[in-house]
Amino acid sequence: MRRVHRGWWRAELSPELSRVDYGFSLDGGPPLPDPRSPSQPNGVHGLSRPVDHSAFEWRHVRWRQAPLSSAAIYELHIGTFTPAGTLDGAAERLAYLRDLGVTHVELMPVCEFSGTRGWGYDGVDLYAPHHAYGGPDAMKRFVDAAHGHGLGVILDVVYNHLGPEGNYLGKFGPYFTDRYRTPWGDAVNLDDSDSDQVRQFFCDNALMWLRDYRMDGLRLDAVHAIFDASAIHFLEELGAQVHELEAEVGRKLVVIAESDLNLPRIVTPREAGGYGLDAQWNDDFHHALHTVLTGENTGYLADFGSVALLAKTLTRVFAYDGTYSKSRRRKHGAPVSGLSAHRFVAFFQNHDQVGNRAIGERIGHLLTIDQLKIAAALLMSAPFVPMLFQGEEWNASTPFQYFTDHQDAQLAESVRKGRRAEFAHFVANASEIPDPQAPETFERSKLDWDERETGKHRELYGWYRRLIHLRRCSRDLKNGQLDLDAVKFDEQARWLSITRGDSMVVCNFAANQQRIPIAHADRLEIALASTPGVCVDTATIDLPAISVAILMPKGRDASTGAYE
Repeated sequence: MRRVHRGWWRAELSPELSRVDYGFSLDGGPPLPDPRSPSQPNGVHGLSRPVDHSAFEWRHVRWRQAPLSSAAIYELHIGTFTPAGTLDGAAERLAYLRDLGVTHVELMPVCEFSGTRGWGYDGVDLYAPHHAYGGPDAMKRFVDAAHGHGLGVILDVVYNHLGPEGNYLGKFGPYFTDRYRTPWGDAVNLDDSDSDQVRQFFCDNALMWLRDYRMDGLRLDAVHAIFDASAIHFLEELGAQVHELEAEVGRKLVVIAESDLNLPRIVTPREAGGYGLDAQWNDDFHHALHTVLTGENTGYLADFGSVALLAKTLTRVFAYDGTYSKSRRRKHGAPVSGLSAHRFVAFFQNHDQVGNRAIGERIGHLLTIDQLKIAAALLMSAPFVPMLFQGEEWNASTPFQYFTDHQDAQLAESVRKGRRAEFAHFVANASEIPDPQAPETFERSKLDWDERETGKHRELYGWYRRLIHLRRCSRDLKNGQLDLDAVKFDEQARWLSITRGDSMVVCNFAANQQRIPIAHADRLEIALASTPGVCVDTATIDLPAISVAILMPKGRDASTGAYE
């Protein structure tokens, strides 16, 4: 190889050599994987394999995704979504997701990480789809099949750190910095010396997934752990390059950030001084709803628990928008102004909120089916873009636990001990905390598809389907306008009513029947109710204990949103 400009090295290969597995030897050392390796068939320590992206025959090149304003996202983990735990196995369930009514599938990270089991956030070969999931061609088959079913595909990518095992990136250049620290180790060098090429490395990775694998969008993991003091923040630069690619390929592409900063600038258009990303996750909605229903108040959840804060998230997005946070002991966040609620993704479950509990139990282990119905109704009628987590729609009994498959024994033991230490005060006996390295921890986390058609699982699945269908057909429920006067509640009586255009959502969180005042009740009728016994008269609605009802104007067809 010969040195070229700005630290790059280059070699011209014959056609024969360009098709063989390869690695890079640095200063006479052992061969290492290519930092931009497109395929790692033998894992994170093996040789890299070239991929000819032009060889794949796409069948659905003219398909275009639904806008986020009408989207319903379904987050899933390839390894646990089906018994096979592969991309091809997941593709066999795409028709089910289409029939459920969601519009987008959001995949947890799929790039190469150590071993064959993991959440994906310890990835080290960012350009290579994981070999255990099926590799590059399987990734393309999945996306193509999703498009054939009318589903967009959003990929979760991690640009704030790399995993510990097989992480050779730092040997190739100044990709990391000790100026900042993340919870997972050294931060990525985005603003120190020689950072231009580092920034482009991650931007090029984003563009590759969108261009070569025809992803419809990206979800950026934990952008609050992306540290950059540059005049043009990395998120702004990344968003700009994605939107340039969008114009080039003629397809709408979206970038969604996960952030706990409560920072509207992330999704404010660049023309207005923001970073210009398309949407960001709204943790506050989850926390507010979770605490009202469960009563949990440990850690950051101590900041929540009132119906008032839930009402605030439904009208102002963030519960903490420059106000004092007890758990942080400081003011947190900034107010949202002039933005559509479609800039924010809401959820009642996701991989973090389930898997980062001590034993990975789902919310269905904590709540009754009546409470789950209230949560689903609020999620699907809120002004935000709704997102479900795999199995949520039927109250899957299987947990989603934290699992790894590190091949380094010392690292594996460190992760095991760290997990037990982190959650020791949440359980009576530390042995209750699942061993991340045990294969059975991974196997326990796989969905049980057979239970979906039984008992209460089937009942909740039907409720979710009706809610998703109602949202899709209702211009009121899809409306992303934030109306500051839209929510009324009684903290002591524990009820909440939300006006959504001409429609209403009324919730009774209490364990007793309540008569709740509502405006223009004589013009409304029940479109959907979680339990029998709901009654509407001229000025009130009678709601049984722990129930919810969605009301729409009389004469409007709830199946289409149109008037008869």
